[in-house]
Amino acid sequence: MQQEYTYILLDLDGTVTDSMEGITKSIRYALKHFGIEVNDLNELRKFVGPPLKESLMEFCHFSADQAEEGIRKYRERFADTGIYENAVYPGMERLLQELNEAGKQVMLATGKPAYYAKKILDHFHLSDYFKFVGGSGLDGSLSHKDEVIRHVLENNDIRDLSKVVMVGDRKHDIIGARKTGIDCIGVLYGYGDREELTQAGAKRIVASVEELKQALLPKNHLHNQ
Repeated sequence: MQQEYTYILLDLDGTVTDSMEGITKSIRYALKHFGIEVNDLNELRKFVGPPLKESLMEFCHFSADQAEEGIRKYRERFADTGIYENAVYPGMERLLQELNEAGKQVMLATGKPAYYAKKILDHFHLSDYFKFVGGSGLDGSLSHKDEVIRHVLENNDIRDLSKVVMVGDRKHDIIGARKTGIDCIGVLYGYGDREELTQAGAKRIVASVEELKQALLPKNHLHNQ
């Protein structure tokens, strides 16, 4: 019997929306400030998903102070331009609608600052599908995925963790879910690959939004066979 979940926690970048263009162009803008030129945006794909400060320190060997400055430069472009260089994955709005119709509690759990996440959901008219938006703070708080997940669970008084699933595209989503004791479904249509998600310990991996629908709404899927 397939597990039925009541609380669906969704990542944003690479799960609900394809935000690669806006994020990578904003990172390129920030790196240019440090004299680092990037011609191929695909080289910056690895920055999409993980906390930006960690990525700048890992991939660019920045100090903590340089990484903080990099984040400020990144936001100069992202706040007004990069945030909207973005698109909802085909079929995602319909899935959100069906999850709501089935009585599921849909919540956002993103490493992106909640301030930006809310603006993105509003821009794409998706806000009404989400009961709660959990994200990091602009001050750097809740920067790890497990902290965001706990924030979502606590603010919604969710105690039966067997009824909760995290859906995301990168290892940070899987690791965060496992740290908090909830299941996690990895999606391959985002920015991570099967090896990354498998090694992180995803309970299930799906290749498309349609497969995700089958995983989250198994009864509906069987009914429509």
